[in-house]
Amino acid sequence: MAEYAQVIVDVPTMQTNRPYTYKIPTKLQSQLECGMRVIVPFGKGERKIQGFVVGFATKEEFVENIEIKEIISTMDLAPVLAKEGLLLADWLAQKTFSFKISCLQAMLPNVMRASYTKKLRVLSPELLSDEVKLFFAGQAEVEFNEEQLSTKLLRELTLLRKKDALEVIYQVNDRAKPKMVMMITSLVTRENYEMLKKQVRKNATRQLELLAFLAQKSGQTFARSELPTNLVQTLSQLKKAAELGWIKLEEKEAYRDPYATKEVQKTQPQKLTAEQQVAVDAVSQAIDAKQAQPFLLQGVTGSGKTEVYLQTIAHALKNGQTALMLVPEISLTPQMVQRVKARFGSQVAMLHSALSDGERYDEWRRIERKEAKVVVGARSAVFAPVSDLGVIIVDEEHETSYKQEDMPRYHARNVVLWRAKYHHCPVILGSATPALETRARAQKGVYRHLKLTKRINGNALPQVELVDMRQAIRTAPRPDFSEVLLAQIKERLARNEQVVLMLNRRGYSSFVLCRECGFVLKCPNCDVSLTLHMDTHSMKCHYCGHEEAIPQRCPSCNSKKIQYYGTGTQKVQAELEKLLPNARILRMDVDTTRKKGAHERLLAKFGAHEADILLGTQMIAKGLDFPNVTLVGVLNADTALGLPDYRSSERTFQLLTQVSGRAGRADKSGQVVIQTYNPEHYAIQLACKQDYERFFFYEMNLRHLNHYPPYYYTIRLTVSAKTEAAAAKESFAIKKSLDQCLSPEAIVLGPTPSSILRINNRFYYQLVIKYKSEPALETYLHELLLQSQQGERKGIQVVIDRDPVNFL
Repeated sequence: MAEYAQVIVDVPTMQTNRPYTYKIPTKLQSQLECGMRVIVPFGKGERKIQGFVVGFATKEEFVENIEIKEIISTMDLAPVLAKEGLLLADWLAQKTFSFKISCLQAMLPNVMRASYTKKLRVLSPELLSDEVKLFFAGQAEVEFNEEQLSTKLLRELTLLRKKDALEVIYQVNDRAKPKMVMMITSLVTRENYEMLKKQVRKNATRQLELLAFLAQKSGQTFARSELPTNLVQTLSQLKKAAELGWIKLEEKEAYRDPYATKEVQKTQPQKLTAEQQVAVDAVSQAIDAKQAQPFLLQGVTGSGKTEVYLQTIAHALKNGQTALMLVPEISLTPQMVQRVKARFGSQVAMLHSALSDGERYDEWRRIERKEAKVVVGARSAVFAPVSDLGVIIVDEEHETSYKQEDMPRYHARNVVLWRAKYHHCPVILGSATPALETRARAQKGVYRHLKLTKRINGNALPQVELVDMRQAIRTAPRPDFSEVLLAQIKERLARNEQVVLMLNRRGYSSFVLCRECGFVLKCPNCDVSLTLHMDTHSMKCHYCGHEEAIPQRCPSCNSKKIQYYGTGTQKVQAELEKLLPNARILRMDVDTTRKKGAHERLLAKFGAHEADILLGTQMIAKGLDFPNVTLVGVLNADTALGLPDYRSSERTFQLLTQVSGRAGRADKSGQVVIQTYNPEHYAIQLACKQDYERFFFYEMNLRHLNHYPPYYYTIRLTVSAKTEAAAAKESFAIKKSLDQCLSPEAIVLGPTPSSILRINNRFYYQLVIKYKSEPALETYLHELLLQSQQGERKGIQVVIDRDPVNFL
């Protein structure tokens, strides 16, 4: 039996990135398992912190005369991370240059990462011994603290937990408590009804009515909320009824279900097209053969990729396995979850940041308890505790939102491929416009390429009209609307059809400028101009959150000639309301979707045709399926083209192709109008033709000439400090070390100031490493992470980002 445990402690520094050895106290020796959390003393001050048990050791493995501290207590009666989670954390820490503790905590819901209290709940009262019953003292659940329990009782509780007779409940303040429902059991019978009735005063009408109701419910248990309106009782009244022997009261846990109030009509599998059938058969065969085969499912917009997903999930469930499906953004989650729920009902759980902590905790427990077989969620759902996976699906796999920007800086697609190998199951990477790296792997045969070339309804792709705003602006009724686009909108409204308009910039105006002296109002903390927001009547920074009043005079020269320039979704909405006063307009951007459930409410409203025009940022470009939308307008196709990033053309092509696909998805034909100041640009030209293949080969040639992915790997090093001089000095020191570490074939760009030099009063410099094979680089970067801990005391931070999704 192991006497020592290897523990990763909750201190996110490189010095603690290895396990610390702790002695296992006698009372815990038979119950400690890998994946459990423990409380341990740490440092000279003997402070108590939490840690994760990741392994065990015997005394023979240690040098004599080394003082080894003892574990104080366990935090769990069962592991919160399975073997897969521990192995995944090891891989993630190595791959993303992250602290092990950050990787372990990334896999748990917030409720299990913060400070908390614990409760033990009885699930099978008949299995409890007298001593355990005494411990519960007639209660269904009690607070739980191992340090206050005897060794014998702790051992017995652990055994009961393993038999599922007890359950541990984790609570963070009041936010993460399991939802409890008051249940009432009627003890009024035909035999005792008359006797109980005589004990009630004749003028106590409500009590008599309650007694009669309870007689009808004799022996039945029902929720307090099911009491008729005229018989609703306060808690004290119910307790009085319990004392009189009329009822028995008990609290019962109920899962928080964010979709509980929404009726979902069950759907049946649809008849597949020939191309869909080929795709479903290929993936199903891989499920049956337990092959970790990645598939690229490339299908034009409206080609029925979702039905392929649903039927492969059904095949996995038929085999007794589970399924995991990732969607890129919360805005896509409501429609996708609704479709999956309509097919698989209560077997579906979801995990994304729009859920409350309590809802997320309940969904995580449903998955962990194997009550949910299908998990749908955004990026972090990739760590869902799903066992025996049969298939993993990544919808819109090209989306940059699958990349985590904070430690651990993982890409969900890479984590999916790791989990697929672990579970021996296939992966479907679905997109109409795959990332070039993904498409290149399919070209080489690393991924199996499945194509859906036709729309499910047999309709042609929407016609696309390109409007050159350099010419159209001369006759445009408003700066953001050409005559062509406005005429098309009016035509659709006259036919009672719907319109989607996209502008990838929120706010009212991009900046405020003084026409007298040229002053532009900037953020005091960042090197960016403030954006005007008319709904809050304020100027906001979209980087640090700074907010201030709209100036009436120029802060520099005191002139009144201050004007708003640029455009945003708020301003466009105001223009539309003047141009089309009878049109019903919905705006969907970060500002209108802050509140919980706002995405879903807006989409439901538009789906019910309570609005004629849906105006929004890129969140409306993907995944939305409304049969009455026959026109899509892109107000400015150039917003991403001018960005200093090698992926700007790819992103422009993807966004235009995706948003164009929102038109004509049902019986009615679709039309797309794209307004641009760069009509000759290849990304815009090819997006109009929805010609992904030509774009792929053209862009790949450019990537090859300029030494960018997928021909080279990239790593971005970002150095930030409180002064520009400190950031620059550290950057050049790193560059000098890299020159000694790298081979002549590697390319290092920089160091250069970041595109936005100052954010939140910190200055940023960056280096970009492009390479094919550098055996010494990995070791150097892990050493750099270790060394950078010393620099943090001086306010210097170094961030290492493997395969960054942008260089801004």
